[in-house]
Amino acid sequence: MHSRKIKLVIEYDGSGFHGWQVQENAHSVQAELEKAIAVITGESTRVTGAGRTDTGVHAFGQVAHFDTQSKIPAEKFSAALNSILPPEVCILTSQQVPADFHARFTAVGKTYEYRILNRSIRSPLLARRAWHVREALDLEAMGLAAEKFVGEHDFSAFCSSGHSVQTFNRTLTASKWTRQGDCLVYRVSGNGFLYNMVRIMTGTMVEVGLKKRTAESMETLLNGKDRNKAGITAPPHGLYLLEVHYPP
Repeated sequence: MHSRKIKLVIEYDGSGFHGWQVQENAHSVQAELEKAIAVITGESTRVTGAGRTDTGVHAFGQVAHFDTQSKIPAEKFSAALNSILPPEVCILTSQQVPADFHARFTAVGKTYEYRILNRSIRSPLLARRAWHVREALDLEAMGLAAEKFVGEHDFSAFCSSGHSVQTFNRTLTASKWTRQGDCLVYRVSGNGFLYNMVRIMTGTMVEVGLKKRTAESMETLLNGKDRNKAGITAPPHGLYLLEVHYPP
């Protein structure tokens, strides 16, 4: 029987998951998807994601694909899977794609968002969805720091150990802070991201906002390529994979 490739766009609350990837004795988004697909198709299949989100990280637009011989119409998979998946995971769209499509390798870029609750009082509603920073942050200074990241740079200083990459050069096309009520929101787009890169950049820019370092020092960090000189790694629960970009 002819096999088809199905592309999924997925939204999930990562609070209760040990990240995207299947792990032994751990709750993962990938495992939940594979179990749900097995229920509706009777097939054991691997779901391949555009990238691995860490424990506690959320997604508005994670992308994945899987192969199936099921006759279920491609656009019906979303509703079928949503009837089985836990409330924390939802398929926004499902569609058939060409056989050479790959959720990870066909992608040309990603957009992430990081959210900070910047007020003295904590928020029970945002406890798992934004980093609570009590001290007032200088948004203008953080915005100037964010601009330093646009373009092609070696981001060695903003990569955690445990990576498996050969090159640390990445090109960022957008890097900007905005205010949304009590929240400061950082949105960044690029052709690729290193391990914990967005979280380290965010933690470093928060130190700029606290006046512990200057916006201009971002250039020194990029040139120095030393992770130990950059700032803290922001906690995972403020990070969202917003969108995965593909060629038109």
